[in-house]
Amino acid sequence: MTAQHWHRAHDEVVQCELCPHACIIAPGKRGMCGVRENRAGTLVTLNYGVACSAHLDPIEKKPLYHFFPGSQIVSIGTYGCNLSCPWCQNYSISKEFSISALRPNLTPAALLAAVDEHARGGLRAMCGVAYTYNEPTVWFEFVMACAPLVRARGLKNVLVTNGFISPAPLQELLQYVDALNIDLKAFDDDFYRRHCHARLAPVLQTIRAAVQHAHVELTTLIIPTLNDAPEQFVAMREWIIDTIGADVPVHLSRYTPMYQCSLPPTPHATLERAAHILREKLHFVYLGNIGDAQKTICVQCGACLIVRHGYTTELPSLTSDSRCAQCGAAAPIVMK
Repeated sequence: MTAQHWHRAHDEVVQCELCPHACIIAPGKRGMCGVRENRAGTLVTLNYGVACSAHLDPIEKKPLYHFFPGSQIVSIGTYGCNLSCPWCQNYSISKEFSISALRPNLTPAALLAAVDEHARGGLRAMCGVAYTYNEPTVWFEFVMACAPLVRARGLKNVLVTNGFISPAPLQELLQYVDALNIDLKAFDDDFYRRHCHARLAPVLQTIRAAVQHAHVELTTLIIPTLNDAPEQFVAMREWIIDTIGADVPVHLSRYTPMYQCSLPPTPHATLERAAHILREKLHFVYLGNIGDAQKTICVQCGACLIVRHGYTTELPSLTSDSRCAQCGAAAPIVMK
């Protein structure tokens, strides 16, 4: 179908406006995302209605730790990505997919039917739909077709995204998005340019905009020698404090060799060092891909509000109205 957010540059050459790459695309060619193609002077989206994966996931898998804890979410993904990270864990759907795989197999109505089926089955803990697995912003047209319908059901829309999107389409999405996990790959523009073929500033702009409309959590995959310098986490901490505050949850994930990156796995000590730096001023810092229980602690009295063992979640001291059962302090956690 015809894509949104583009214009004709000259003759039959088009320029995409979906993300900051602003790809100039000649007839018969595709943009950096691999799923927006110039056909005779018209930009078309190749992945509309194309789902490569659909699952019912714990919300904690996104990861979202402060949004409907313990709930389930219908998760769907497609093909394509506008970044080029050498360590991508989903490279088979983000970068190395065949154009022949782009065959429509899902409609907004079918997605809603699946959501309704889960609801009829008594899954009261289901909170909505997550657009995830690959980069959901390159699925813009389909997400925009589905998200209002999900919202009309009284359910939530979640994006798990790299945040590399232009302001205008982002604002359209944020009308219907309730929560985002944004991948802040490093607090270093050179890292973004060298390893992801992108830039840091647009991602920071996305974070600033998103927190005005939705619940936001951040994730950083720590890769030895590439983005593990202590000064990066000091700079990240100070930007977070100054821009979005101490309560934003930050997830620090352990890297393991993947795709085109063969560096050794992240040492546990490196994760702990980064977490210590962030925790000097941030209230909620979590470690991922390490197998340890992750706890959410009341900032006021130290009571354990939530404890997670893998994807099993318990709420020992969190009330249904997001308060600490021990001291009554409000907790920055979105509950039903």
